[in-house]
Amino acid sequence: MTDPRVQKFAEILVNHSARIVKGDRVLIEATQAANPLIRELYKQILEKEAYPVPMIRDFDEQDINYLKYASDEQLDYVPPLRKMAYEEFESRIRISSLTNTRALSKMDTKRIQRRGKALGQITATQMRRGAAGKFKWVSTLFPTEAYAQDAEMSLSDYEDFVYRACHANEDDPITFWNGVREKQQAAVDNIQGHDQVVLQGPNVDLSLSIKDRIFLNSAGVYNMPDGEIYTGPVEKSVNGWVKFTYPAIYKGNVVEGAELTFSNGKVSSAKADKNQDFLLQMLDTDEGSRYLGEFAIGTNFEIDKFTGQILFDEKIGGSFHMALGASYPETGGMNKSAIHWDMICDMRKDSQILVDGELYYKDGNFVF
Repeated sequence: MTDPRVQKFAEILVNHSARIVKGDRVLIEATQAANPLIRELYKQILEKEAYPVPMIRDFDEQDINYLKYASDEQLDYVPPLRKMAYEEFESRIRISSLTNTRALSKMDTKRIQRRGKALGQITATQMRRGAAGKFKWVSTLFPTEAYAQDAEMSLSDYEDFVYRACHANEDDPITFWNGVREKQQAAVDNIQGHDQVVLQGPNVDLSLSIKDRIFLNSAGVYNMPDGEIYTGPVEKSVNGWVKFTYPAIYKGNVVEGAELTFSNGKVSSAKADKNQDFLLQMLDTDEGSRYLGEFAIGTNFEIDKFTGQILFDEKIGGSFHMALGASYPETGGMNKSAIHWDMICDMRKDSQILVDGELYYKDGNFVF
């Protein structure tokens, strides 16, 4: 018997996040581990008189073998069917559903970089068409044993955590997410149109400009779960220092104690307590990988612990995060890169954010 929360979860994705309407072609990307959710999505998309197109794969085996055995030419190859879907379809639902979250942790970083550059063309298409309102995409996660282990929970407890964070355990979750949008809009209205942002605390002393940039109110459209406001900072405006309080995870590699110093927007120095070599290699991916593509404040207090999944962790209430690499064009951000690597810093103690010299955020809460 299907967990009733899975049905509710699918309703959120179809009706609120991807906003499926009659005639939409909907790419569903997932592994077989997400079959309960895939089946429910398939049914509900058909009920909308739309067209579900599943792209189901065994991520662990396929990606390991591809990165292990592919020639340089094959690493540069862009999958034509996936590329076509991103260029032509109306919607995409991606469901992270790994059974081994560390499958790529021992893989040659240079091969990961090269493959990432090739697939970056697909990401660029997603961002470009999404910003133009021509592509409705959402990324989410289906709870698996692997994710539960990373979060140091039983699968049952992790399922409860996931569905609570998405509010799939409620009678009317769409009304809830619409309410989140209304509340977060006040935070957007109080920062939009300003210039200088200063972050201060035990782990950060950083300034950046948001002049002429657009803050977006993230309430379950592109991500589920959600809860953040974000923008693309002026690329060469970032100066100062930050030590990220949570592990920074990218392509299965865990970097602990990542510490970055910015000079005129660019990471001028970087170090980490663990996996520093990987951090430095990723910073040298391309011209844009040492610049920030995103600055965001997390607002979801249902996500009350770090779980090792950025989809959840970047939304932690009382934190901010920054992404190295690609900007979201709809924010006005112009940085381009094959990577988009979010890193998170807690702000719940002895910390503040000033906007044009006025207190905006104190110890994890907005104060306007």
